Parts: sequence; C-alpha cells; structure tokens
Amino acid sequence: MNLQQLADALGATLRGEPSLEVTGVAGIETAAPGEVTFVSNAKYTPLARTTRAAAVLVKHDFPEISTATLRCDDPYLAFAKALELFYQGPRYAPGIHSTAQIAASARVGADAHIGPFAVIMDDATLGDRAVIHAHVVIYPGVVIGDDFTAHAHAVVRESCRIGDRVILQNGVVIGGDGFGFAKTAEGRWHKIPQSGPTVLEDDVEVQSLAAIDRASVGETRIGRPRLHRRRGHAVVRAGGAGRLQQSGRQRDSGRAGGHRGALHHRRRRNFDGAVGRFS
Repeated sequence: MNLQQLADALGATLRGEPSLEVTGVAGIETAAPGEVTFVSNAKYTPLARTTRAAAVLVKHDFPEISTATLRCDDPYLAFAKALELFYQGPRYAPGIHSTAQIAASARVGADAHIGPFAVIMDDATLGDRAVIHAHVVIYPGVVIGDDFTAHAHAVVRESCRIGDRVILQNGVVIGGDGFGFAKTAEGRWHKIPQSGPTVLEDDVEVQSLAAIDRASVGETRIGRPRLHRRRGHAVVRAGGAGRLQQSGRQRDSGRAGGHRGALHHRRRRNFDGAVGRFS
C-alpha cells in the first residue's frame, strides 16, 4: 500500500510523495522508514520533526514538516483505523469442540465457535457468531447478544445480560457477588444476597482479570460507550452503578505503544496516550 492509497482509505489529505510504500504503523519514537505514526497535539511537533516514519497522521492545521503528513480531523482515530489495515487478529471457524459442555436447554446462535472445555449452563442464550474460548463458563439464565467474544477463563454468572459486540478478555468475571454484609446483634457478619444481575450494553470491552460485580438489589449496568473509537476503552466510577466514560487522558501522540485499559467497578486507572503508560 502506498501513501495515497492509505490516505484514501483513511479519508485523509496527503502532503508528500504519494507513491511511497507503507508497510505498517508504529509509535513516533520507534517508527522506521515505511511506517506511519501520529501526533494529535501541536506540543509534540518536535517528535514529528525527528521521527523516521514515512508519514505522520496530524490535524489539518498542523505545521508543515519535512516528513509527509496525512491530515485529518482526528489523528488518533485515523491511527486506529490504520492499525486495522495492517493487523488482522485471528479468526475462528464455527464449530463446537468435543469437550465443550452445553446444556440441553441452552440456546446457541448460528456460526458459533465453542472452544475446549467451555461450559454453557441451563437456559443460557448466546446470539449469532459467538466466540467462546477454552474454559469459559456461562452460568444459567445468561442472555448474550450477537458477535460476543469471551477469551479463556472468562466467567459470566447467573442471569447476567450482555449486549452485542461485547468482548471479555482473559479471566474476566461478570456478575460475581458484591461485597455486602450486615452485622448481627451478636457481632457476626450476615451475608447480603446479591440478587441483581450485571448488565453490559452493546460495544463494551472488559480488560483482563477485571471483575464487575452484581448488585444486592436492582442491577449493575455498564452502559454503551458514548465516546469511543472503534470500541472504546472505558472505566466505571467507584461506588456507582456502572456509568461509562472515556478512559485516560487526551491521546496526544503515537509515543511508546499501546493500551492496557481496565474496566473495574472499584478502581480507575488513567492511560496517557502521549507517553504510552498508566498513571
């Protein structure tokens, strides 16, 4: 793919040599000739002037530099789309592994991939094109929409509801009991039943080893991201019932690498896209 083809694919305006070949994308400090990076804040202009990248994705009003530029409304979004052009994750063929356990009353949609030792319990419902990896457990009465992905060892507890295009990374627990106890007159702790399910709306992605607990009454709800790129990384504020917001500080440059965002109802961490690390 050359720069002009990349510009056309991203809806960007190219200033530079259109025939220059592009081989991939990278952070602004590590990009090699043939790779594309991005800057979305003018204070990082010095990095753009010294990068070895073939081109830099920038805003329309970014200063002129000697390196080719791809000018667009949102360089960070364009960078995400460029990544999709050069990196394709694995695809999983439909089918059910012989060791998977699926209850007779469970309903599994079309074209599902069910991996080794996965368990889908009574009256659970999965939509079309689900990808269930090894050792995932779906408890009774769970309802899940289309295009669901659960990576190895993820668990969805009883009666939880999950929307379309939701991704659970490895080791996620959805709907575990919240921490609720009442003290008796004798000084003992009486466990409060956690009757309310966890609800994940469309397009939510939960990062590895995160837990989103169920409620004692009502529900714990994680809303659909209002501000997201292709699929927004989001956090849930402590003590609340799961209001989503965009995670992290302003994404400023392609410096130093990728996301490790986390969804957890008790803890929040900020990702600084300018330096590629958490604070």
